[in-house]
Amino acid sequence: MSNLTRTASAAPHGRPSREAVHARLAFMIEELKTRLGGLPSPDEADGIWTDIWYHEAHSSTALEGNTLVLREVEALLREGKAVGSKELKDYLEVSGYAGAAQWVYSQALSSGPWTSGKLLTLTEVRQVHRLALTPVWEVAPHPDASEDESPGNWRRHDIHAFKHGMKPPSHPDVPALVRDWVDGVASLPRESPVAEALAARHAAFERIHPFIDGNGRVGRLLMNLLLVRLGYPPAIIQKRLRDRYLEALNRADRGDPGPLGEIIARAVLDNLSRFVLPAVAGPAKLVPLDALATKDLSVLALRNAAQRSRLKAIRAADGTWRSSRQWVEEYRSDRYATLRLPRKRNALKEKRSK
Repeated sequence: MSNLTRTASAAPHGRPSREAVHARLAFMIEELKTRLGGLPSPDEADGIWTDIWYHEAHSSTALEGNTLVLREVEALLREGKAVGSKELKDYLEVSGYAGAAQWVYSQALSSGPWTSGKLLTLTEVRQVHRLALTPVWEVAPHPDASEDESPGNWRRHDIHAFKHGMKPPSHPDVPALVRDWVDGVASLPRESPVAEALAARHAAFERIHPFIDGNGRVGRLLMNLLLVRLGYPPAIIQKRLRDRYLEALNRADRGDPGPLGEIIARAVLDNLSRFVLPAVAGPAKLVPLDALATKDLSVLALRNAAQRSRLKAIRAADGTWRSSRQWVEEYRSDRYATLRLPRKRNALKEKRSK
């Protein structure tokens, strides 16, 4: 993974178990597919994919040290404006990643000249690298790169061992190893826990380190291409999870993909709740409370209201509460009406006492 040093990180406490996370993801994806029509394409729901696009381009490049903040990323991608005074390289990294991500979303959910019926092809691996790295390469190529190592081409250099001892294979072995890796992707399971199986393959790609630069970014783009083809939203690994993500990659290198699979599953669930479900569910469709929360009504507030029967909601088979936008609006109206009542009474008392 370019520009990253793998370090240890303490595991968080007080959260649902790994098994519960995988079970919830499987349950919610099944709901998405059976009740809500599945994952919409960028043509059908541009707003969903644009929000995901901004956050993914920001987070994935930030993991590698890019300094643009989300506001600057949004201005760059929405308006083509380089807001701020960062290095040109940082803007071009984001621009390249965003272009590759757009191609990934479109490629994963539509048919076209690249479509082969396979989960992934060798040509797609090289194309993702070419799209992601070309803009920045034109002004800041890797200092050790030869002409044969430009975007879309395998590395011709050996890579030094990482901090914890993992050493990528010698460069003559890269083409055959990537072919084997692509062939292995075809055996990804279609049933839970998909995220853990995908974690093992993501870590395997990073161990091969097929390119002289950009392996981390390309590995995450390929992971999302596979997720979307399987009917899942993309996973966005937040910058704040950097240490945990790198330690999880280390664990996967040692044969334990569990922690990395959990990070991926949680990231997919987050995108599902924040971006996908609120947009695809109509006013009367039942969705998890996470997808209905707003700035003035948090998930905790909605859950408390559901448990006290103040908000119309049902308990789903996975143990989580489901409600609808229509029911939440009814609760919001009743709640604010109740909050206003004491003030009106006090005002009447004041008038009578005068």
